[in-house]
Amino acid sequence: MTRTVPGRTDHVVVVGAGLSGLAAALHLLGAGRRVTVVERDASPGGRAGRTVRGGYHLDTGPTVLTMPHLADEAFAAVGDSLAARVDLVPLHPAYRARFADGSTLDVHTGAEAMEAEIERFAGAREAAGYVRLRAWLERLYRVQMRRFIDADFDSPLQLFHPDLARLAALGGFGRLDARIGRFLHDERLRRVFSFQSLYAGVAPERALAAYAVIAYMDTVAGVWFPRGGMHALPRAMADAAEYAGADLRFGQTVTRLERSGERITAVITDSGRIACDAVVLTPDLPVTYRLLGRAPRRPVGLRFSPSAVILHVGTDRTWPGLAHHTISFGAAWRQTFRELTDHGRLMSDPSLLVTRPTATDPGLAPPGRHLHYILAPCPNTAVGPDAAEWGELGPRYRDSLLTELERRGLDGIAAAVEEECLVTPADWQAQGHAAGSPFSAAHTFAQTGPFRPRNLVRGTVNAVLAGCGTTPGVGVPTVLLSGKLAAARITGGARPGRPRPAVREPQERRPV
Repeated sequence: MTRTVPGRTDHVVVVGAGLSGLAAALHLLGAGRRVTVVERDASPGGRAGRTVRGGYHLDTGPTVLTMPHLADEAFAAVGDSLAARVDLVPLHPAYRARFADGSTLDVHTGAEAMEAEIERFAGAREAAGYVRLRAWLERLYRVQMRRFIDADFDSPLQLFHPDLARLAALGGFGRLDARIGRFLHDERLRRVFSFQSLYAGVAPERALAAYAVIAYMDTVAGVWFPRGGMHALPRAMADAAEYAGADLRFGQTVTRLERSGERITAVITDSGRIACDAVVLTPDLPVTYRLLGRAPRRPVGLRFSPSAVILHVGTDRTWPGLAHHTISFGAAWRQTFRELTDHGRLMSDPSLLVTRPTATDPGLAPPGRHLHYILAPCPNTAVGPDAAEWGELGPRYRDSLLTELERRGLDGIAAAVEEECLVTPADWQAQGHAAGSPFSAAHTFAQTGPFRPRNLVRGTVNAVLAGCGTTPGVGVPTVLLSGKLAAARITGGARPGRPRPAVREPQERRPV
């Protein structure tokens, strides 16, 4: 049995209306709790927010959606459904990979289509290796999901289960790059199935092979896009929560928590006092610990993931070589990871994610226009340039990114820009993200599973954490799970048999 919040939990305040907070709210509502959600911004979303510039609708956070059934679990908790509120479009291909030698690979999630694409790209031996890799990824996912990912931990002793031996037998405690290399010899293909570890904050050559589960989510389970942009998902979750009875309070900032001994008795905002029986805290770890007035003791301080520069550009043209998601790999590979994580330098030969959401939903831009989201991993402010330096560095790096994309075939992109928005580590830091990184604590071995900052903090019995800094970690699927796991700490996972509200059509009431 995992620990749960003792005493009354009738009214729960959720701080933050991002994906984790909204998932927690829906699961709590489904278990019969009264829920108040407090959000400092004027609309829901958190990291998955929305900015509008000159008719271009920009998703300010994640652009890749995998495992949508985890979002559907949250809707189902209140008798609602993801399908009733969000129009999800499966992406084919999930990604397009472009390499420095000029070669291109479309990443399909269908087994036969991907096997044929790899045979075209690299030959029959690599295609056969892919078939074995896919089978291994599926086994890895089955072993990990319920035991190590969708699970609350109170102690490392909970790891000792037959699934731990199964994970070890699958090579999960080896290194990711080496394990992928057992199946694929072509270095370009190995990149496609290992680059995902960077978003967990660890280079493929250092990451545990267990993190290949992220490649499973991307390359096997499928990639989706919500029509209306990624922000359509938290907006729909907020609508479902409100219809199920949640009190949503936007534009209110939490300033402190009122306590009586070890219990939080009220959440104090810049607009007033909200009494509560329990609280779910979703801000980044430093903000949450500051509100709680304590941080867990750790033998070594937290290490944070690399950050990212994001350049949103609205253009008067696009380029036929771009898919919805295109990964543009530089020639360098291991060197760039060392630059990011060890030396605190910008990538000398960057690998970039270019997302073109208007490929799937033209309505996100004015008629005849196109939207491109360019993500460049960069050092966080703890090891690289600090927030002040980015004031001057940001515009120069923006120019170098556009120059590099021109060199890689996006002819005329700089001249095509009509609207733009540049986001740097300084902006992430200003939003409260530790070390200027939106990816929070890195998934090193010492910050994984039961060693990751837990969602219960000693000294406070009725506060639970959710979000990418706590269990189970970084990424849209895991953040949704973190909300579910936080709710289970409060409810014990039990749901009373109460009638569910009928599903109704979503309504556009909230600013975007």
